[in-house]
Amino acid sequence: MDISSEMIHALLPLFLTVSLGASVVVVGLIEGVAEATASIVKVFSGYLSDRLGRRKPLILIGYALGAVSKPLFAMAGAPLVVFGARIADRIGKGIRGAPRDALVADVTPEAIRGRAYGVRQALDTAGAFIGPLVAIALMALLANDMRAVFWFALIPAGLAVLCVVLGVEERAVEPAAKQSAHPPIRLADLRRLGTAFWGVVAVGFVFTLARFSEAFLVLKAHNEGLPLALAPLVLVVTNIVYSLGAYPAGAWSDHASPKTLLLCGLAALVSADLVLAFAPGVLGVFFGIALWGAHMALTQGLLAKLVAQRAPADLRGSAFGLFNLAIGVAMLVASAIAGLLWEGIGPAATFLAGASFAVLAALLIMFLSGGVRQDF
Repeated sequence: MDISSEMIHALLPLFLTVSLGASVVVVGLIEGVAEATASIVKVFSGYLSDRLGRRKPLILIGYALGAVSKPLFAMAGAPLVVFGARIADRIGKGIRGAPRDALVADVTPEAIRGRAYGVRQALDTAGAFIGPLVAIALMALLANDMRAVFWFALIPAGLAVLCVVLGVEERAVEPAAKQSAHPPIRLADLRRLGTAFWGVVAVGFVFTLARFSEAFLVLKAHNEGLPLALAPLVLVVTNIVYSLGAYPAGAWSDHASPKTLLLCGLAALVSADLVLAFAPGVLGVFFGIALWGAHMALTQGLLAKLVAQRAPADLRGSAFGLFNLAIGVAMLVASAIAGLLWEGIGPAATFLAGASFAVLAALLIMFLSGGVRQDF
């Protein structure tokens, strides 16, 4: 599914701005609202997987919805249609995301859980750089016809659904409640999650304010002279670094303190933003993009591991849903701010704002590690 999604996502910012005439602000809003929608849906899907004691049915529904949304991108004649397609695609991601992340913890011994999330991130991200490479090849074969590339994205999406049907097994989980259904977020459940979990949510929220949509990386590279047909290289480089680093970072997280890894990741993100703000030319942009991938490798699997560790087993799906809700809201805010700064001041202002939020996240981690030691 990552191959499929990234074949589209690697070209979508330029499809919106060049082919459909959308502004950068619109690109930011589409990306932000789409990710926020996915995160809201994760709250409900995570809750349902806990209440049912089943993960696979929701995972299958989520991947199937992601697959059927793909043709909408190829048929889009206006930004509003792209917006609808992104919403449908992200609803699918939201339905499958929290149950899938919870399933990883369900079937993995705690002693190697960091490695398990590292493997998942690495495989996700392998798909995320293969997809743009396929898009580049298809752009060359199809004379830069982005709509035709979008149609081809339906093939790996269909294969992903088959993988779920034929290959995914789950371990039975005792349902969190066998009585009548309750609202997705109950006060009793929130109290059970505890301060350690909410500390992770707070860090993830501020962290994501510093990490706006990767669509802005594509736009930055194009502004510096990267040809349209090679635009997917932005996500290729990002995700190669991310994929290669995810498993070693996951293994490191099984032994090192979370604070160390998170601060290293934030240092990489600040460096990436400063390079992207000031380094000229395509080579400078790609150096910044590689640093962006390094910060993702150091932090994303670790944050998933922390959510799994800080939540009771019977509320793990709900915990991932709540965490991803916070991340989605932060992504919406971050992408909207990024688009407004880009249009109003310039690209450098967008990346400098990201660096400022990264510094704020580092200060929050230092505060929590000093005052609430069970968090970090």
